Amino acid sequence: MILIRKARPEEAGTIVDFQIKMAQETEGLSLSREKLMPGAEAVFKDTGKGMYYVAVDGDQVVGCLLTTYEWSEWRNGTVLWIQSVYVLKEYRRQKVFRKMYEYIQQLVEQNEEYKGIRLYVEKDNERAQQVYTALGMDGEHYRMFEWIK
Repeated sequence: MILIRKARPEEAGTIVDFQIKMAQETEGLSLSREKLMPGAEAVFKDTGKGMYYVAVDGDQVVGCLLTTYEWSEWRNGTVLWIQSVYVLKEYRRQKVFRKMYEYIQQLVEQNEEYKGIRLYVEKDNERAQQVYTALGMDGEHYRMFEWIK
């Protein structure tokens, strides 16, 4: 049975391993564990940066995601961004991400400060886009532009 919960600091290594796999699978990028580990640990040290959540099957972490915060003056509240989503291959198509998403959606529903959920997806990742659409998310309203140093 898959359970969703906040990640624990000792799971940072697993989360980093998942991010390395995700970047390789979705964008063909090779990420450095040495660079990622301090970034993941920083989230556990400062929850103002975000919050990791994991999907667990017994004692095994099988999926993760990170939520970060966007202040919206239009809504006078916080929008949660979902980032760094990963589910082990052998657990895909078993609604693991759906369970994680519904957990985050419930957090938003229960907290008046939270006004919604957003995420971004690599433009060619059609499988993920289909999942997000099936969950009732709308990808038609905004396009994301970025500049990364």
